[in-house]
Amino acid sequence: MSKLVGFILHIDKYIAVIAADLGIWTYILLFTVIFVETGLVIMPFLPGDSLLFASGALSASTGVLNIFLLFAVFCLAAIIGDSVNYAIGKRLGERAYKIDNRVIKKEYLEKAQ
Repeated sequence: MSKLVGFILHIDKYIAVIAADLGIWTYILLFTVIFVETGLVIMPFLPGDSLLFASGALSASTGVLNIFLLFAVFCLAAIIGDSVNYAIGKRLGERAYKIDNRVIKKEYLEKAQ
């Protein structure tokens, strides 16, 4: 389990090996990581930013990844993820702080506004 968590948290270090082994599936994996980091509120610890830089640098230096396809995949993942995150927030809305919650309190929300 710790190896899986270590792999997920440091996926940017393994991107060259992943691209060589998985081929086109690399783009699906990259899409999934960026989408989950952007779209699911509980997953902000994923290495999305470093993954963007690492895959872009790998694409520029080795040409293993197609930079144009990479750009399209990252844009789609970020836009769709952001839309899903918005939909979750809109659906939960005020119910998120109406329940007895230690993290999200109505007073914190009012103070932030």
